[in-house]
Amino acid sequence: MGTPDFAVATLKTLIEHNYNVVGVITAPDKPAGRGRKLNESAVKQYAKSQNLNILQPTNLKSDNFIEELKALNANLQIVVAFRMLPKVVWQMPEYGTFNLHASLLPNYRGAAPINWAIINGETKTGVSTFFIDEKIDTGDMILQEEINIEPTENAGSLHDKLMHLGSNLVLTTVAAIEKGPVKTQKQKENVDIKTAYKLNRDNCKINWNNSIDAIYNQVRGLSPYPAAWSELVNGNETLDVKLYAVNKEIEDHNYKIGRIIATKKELKVAVKNGFIIIDTIKLPGKRLMDIKSLLNGYAFNDDAKML
Repeated sequence: MGTPDFAVATLKTLIEHNYNVVGVITAPDKPAGRGRKLNESAVKQYAKSQNLNILQPTNLKSDNFIEELKALNANLQIVVAFRMLPKVVWQMPEYGTFNLHASLLPNYRGAAPINWAIINGETKTGVSTFFIDEKIDTGDMILQEEINIEPTENAGSLHDKLMHLGSNLVLTTVAAIEKGPVKTQKQKENVDIKTAYKLNRDNCKINWNNSIDAIYNQVRGLSPYPAAWSELVNGNETLDVKLYAVNKEIEDHNYKIGRIIATKKELKVAVKNGFIIIDTIKLPGKRLMDIKSLLNGYAFNDDAKML
């Protein structure tokens, strides 16, 4: 059970290791783009290429879907980046239902674990497998694998590393369940657990009063998707701009926070204890561009600022 690219790697690994995948459950096709053409999920596209049996329920509790699922007679269900399952679904197979999550649980339960690990300045993260229960990402743990987060890493590169690490961990988990009975461990509950909140417009907006490291980590953690954004005020124009790559420069200065300093080759924003140097930016309605390309065709006023 899965939908995005992250889940494809696991399905592909299971197929390549000759596991009998009796069914693939993925999201219904969605209209996308100007033509509102129906878009198939990454998992569906791969499953079709392998001639696998595909189910796309809109309602996971519907009698029709439950009957179709029972008819597959699966003895194990594997979930990677899907939806919250009703008990009738996750309890169905003989060996249960386990989930692959892209964090070192119990930290970063929730929708965006890869992004938040970087946003919060973590130096390590990983992948976890656990048996599903009634709540989100709280079930008994099976296995974990740790990985370092590089200081300049963004969410895109970390996503790809965890995708491959996770697909291998699923393979190891399935082998352990095959040998059975598998040893599990309860997740520790404490007040310091960090949450991977769903990303939205508000928590993706840059607060230029934050520390230089917090801003730098936020841009990395939201790149390439959905991208950190800011209001750019330049003369009479106010634009919502997205930042995809930045650097930081520690330096004392007397500029106001958010003030933009533009030269022919460089664009930087004054923050506490230094400057955020913008490398890659996107203006509304324009393509993603490096800063030299932007400066060739866009003029900044002396009082331009980021809000």
